[in-house]
Formats: sequence, C-alpha cells, structure tokens
Amino acid sequence: MKPSFQQSTALVHTWGGLLVGWGLFFIFLTGTFGYVDHEIDRWMTPERVSVSTPLAASDLVRSAEGWLVREAGDAQSWYVFLPTGPRSGGFAVGWRAWPEGDRRFGRFQQQALDPLTGDALNVSVRDTGGGQTLYRMHYRLHYVPYDLAVLIVGVCSMFMLAAIISGVIIHKKIFKDFFTFRPDKGQRSWLDGHNLLSVSALPFHLMITWSGLIFYMFTYIPTAADALYPKGEARDRFYAEVSGDVGISPGAKAPVATMAPLGVMLARAEQEWGRGAVQTIRMESPEREGAQVLIHARQSGVSRGGRTLLFDGVTGEVSRAGPQGGTAAGRFERVMLGLHEGLFAGPLLRALYVFVGLCGTAMIATGLLLWSTKRKAKLAENERPHFGIAAIDILNLGTIIGLPIGIAIYFWANRLLPVGMEGRAEWEVHAMFIAWGLTYIVAIWRPLNRAWLELCCLAAAAYGFIPILNALTTDRHLLASIPEGDWVMAGFDLSSFAAGLFFLFLVRMTYRKQRRKTADAAVMANTTSNAKAA
Repeated sequence: MKPSFQQSTALVHTWGGLLVGWGLFFIFLTGTFGYVDHEIDRWMTPERVSVSTPLAASDLVRSAEGWLVREAGDAQSWYVFLPTGPRSGGFAVGWRAWPEGDRRFGRFQQQALDPLTGDALNVSVRDTGGGQTLYRMHYRLHYVPYDLAVLIVGVCSMFMLAAIISGVIIHKKIFKDFFTFRPDKGQRSWLDGHNLLSVSALPFHLMITWSGLIFYMFTYIPTAADALYPKGEARDRFYAEVSGDVGISPGAKAPVATMAPLGVMLARAEQEWGRGAVQTIRMESPEREGAQVLIHARQSGVSRGGRTLLFDGVTGEVSRAGPQGGTAAGRFERVMLGLHEGLFAGPLLRALYVFVGLCGTAMIATGLLLWSTKRKAKLAENERPHFGIAAIDILNLGTIIGLPIGIAIYFWANRLLPVGMEGRAEWEVHAMFIAWGLTYIVAIWRPLNRAWLELCCLAAAAYGFIPILNALTTDRHLLASIPEGDWVMAGFDLSSFAAGLFFLFLVRMTYRKQRRKTADAAVMANTTSNAKAA
C-alpha cells in the first residue's frame, strides 16, 4: 500500500532534518553568537579604548586624513571607519596597496586610531578572533575551503527549508501546538517542546533560512549569470544595475593632484542625512587626478546597503547619489538580506533576534533528541539500542552540549593564552575545536546517562565562571563595568552567568530524570521478584 501524502511529507521532515541536523545546530548557534559579534569583540579586547562621550565626525575625519597622508600616501585606496552607532568597530583607517602582477586587488591593511589624539593606538590589543570568527563560522565553517563550506551550508539550508515547509504540512493542529506543553511525559514532552519552539518562531525560521540561500543565489544557481555576465567587470556591472548602488571602480595611477578636503564632503553628506549618519568613507586614487570619494551612511532601515554619495575627489562636487532604485528583484534582495543581517534593529528587536535564534537552535536540538527517543521507545524492555541509534545518541550529546562547551572554552582561551603569543587568534579557535572534539570522546567512553549529566555540569561551570575569570585576568570586571555604565562588558559577563544557570537547570532536570528511571526500574524489579516468588 502506497503511503499517503501526509506520511510521505512526515518522512521528508523526519529524515531530512536528521541528515543535516547537526550541521544546522552548528550554523544556528554560531550565527546567533555572530549576531552580537561587535559586543563579543569588545569583551575579547578589554584593552581597547572606550570613549564615553561622542566626538564630532569632522574632527575624526580630519585626524584620519592626516594619518593616511603621512603613512599611506601612495596607496590605491583609503578607508575611514567612523564609530557610528552601537555596532561600529571603533575608529580606524584602512588602505589598499596597488595590485602586483596579475592580481586584481592589492594587499589591504587596517589600523585602529586613538579617537582623542588621532594617532595609532599605543595600547597593545591582544590578537583575537573575536565575535567575527564566530560570525564567519556560521557560513564559512572552519578548516574547510571557502567554496566547499558555502556549498555545505547551502545544502543544509535547503534541507532546513524543506523541513520547515513539510513541518507546516504535517501539523494538523498548528495553533493548538503553540499553547501545549506537557512536562515529564517522556517522548510526548520532547514532541511538545519541538512543536512549541517551531511554531512560536516559524516566520523567523522561514525568513532566516530563505534569505540565507539568497545570499549565495548565484553560487548555487550560477548558469544564467555566468553566461550573460562573466566574472569580472561585467559581473560588477550586473550587480550595480540590479541593486542600483553607486559603483566605484578601483583607482588608476594617474598624475598627482591636490584633493578637496574630506571635511567639505563630509559636511555635504551630513547636510543631507543629518549629523552622525556617516559610517564609512572610501577614496580611490587619493591625491591623484580622477580621485573619487564614496561616502556611506549607516543602515537605518530594513533594506540592506544604504544611502551613498559619490564625490569627485579633486573638486569635491557630488557626482552621483544612491541607491537609485535598481530592479524590483534587486530591491527585494536588499530587503531579504537586510532582514537576515538585522543590522537595522534597535536594542529590543536585537534582543528578539537573539531570542528567536536560540529558539531555532533549541528547535533543532529537540528534533534530534525526539528522533532518538521515539526509536528507543519502540525497543523491547531489555533490548539494547542498535549501532545506528547509539551513534546518533553520541552525535546528539557531542553536538548539543559539546558545541556550547567548545564556544565557552573559546572565551576562556581568550583570557588564559599569553597576550603576546604568536598565532594567538588561531589557537583560540583550536582550543574551541579541541574541547568540542573531547566531548565526543566523553560521549563514547562514558555511559550515556552519566555523560549527559557530567557534560551539562561542565557547561554550567564553563559559562558560570566566566565573570570570575574576567575579574581575575582584567580590570574590566562587573564591579568596574557596571558603575562606569560599560554595559557591553557587563552584559557579556551577566549573559555568560545566565547561560551557566540554564545549564545548571539542565543538570537538575537530567539528575531528576535519571533518579526517577532508577526508582521505576527498582520498583519493576521488585514487582517481578515478588510475582516469581508467589
């Protein structure tokens, strides 16, 4: 008898979710951490200068321009990064050298500047991967070639999209499931938790998965673009036409000329957008004929990208403003990518992004655990799980608890590794993956019930003691950051402590469940013994 459409859809949902579930858990968890990458960067570089009072953009631009003229006068490109908004990376400049040989782009370098003096920062900031490493992991993975990583993430995302759609189809009582949770019911509790997490954040899960695929649309479906717009200048022209963004090409080595002051162009941009709206300034062929200056405003709406002004670098006159419409497909793409990145969000909406990201991570975890729980429930009383179920139990434990432990060790390594250590940033990441790998060994070596309890205890300690570790290794502990109003540093410490409490709650729940199982087994054995005696 052929299975019904509902049964076929359920098979797609169950097995499609299982095959890529561990990869999706990694993508969702590192992506959620990556969303607060700037806050993590700040915590992982406690030496970085923090200016409590905002400085005028005109003073910062003047300092940056003077530094670039002195230190990078013969560069092909200049960049000025202003500390605009809560997610900015601080005050810095960048420059790109002229390309050598057949290379299209030259070497890019960046230098943080002291916002008060305009000089290069004298404080030695520790080398660290920071939050940007976790952000890149969610789509580039790690230790994997970039092209292969993007394809792996794309396959996982396609399976995720299929699992979401099939999950909606097989839910006959989707609204009832939103309000139903029955604790301490074994398999039924896991199913209720999975349904609750799935339904409550369903629009976000659908948006984040679909928009993630749009990011690499031409990587996954390259035929049309490759045929009509070969890679290179033609592909750049295609993106400019679709998006409507102001295009600026790499500069040429023209004769030397005097540039108009950047302050004049900054004032023109602030006149149009308002004070404090400028985020980055890019100059091509600085101090040469044909120089161009592109000024970007910070993102203030849902649409990705933002307002730009292109100036003639010699005269200081506006050449073009953008974005200028673009195609309907391009505008739709900007909105979807803007929603995916969430850079437009205020504090409350950002907190919601983090919350629903964690909900998505928990949804994947409960789905993986539900698969194993359902299969083990069908076993006979004394029948041991076969190799497939045992292997999935190990993968579940090593991923669901092991990956958070690895990320916690990443933060511990940031504080414990010597500040001047060579390759320090790489070893922070190595420490994370070594710790994660060891959790799989524990899951194989120890009895499963004991391993769950022990690794949950380790996770609770790893996160709960981060504020103490911070206090012992830096002067940016809670007793200093809270009185000074440094809520980025304080928020990281408090969030780590909250994560420790969450894993402590898991320890309590796991211990109670194991005690209840032991008591039930003892009662069953006693009943059987009495029956045989009778």
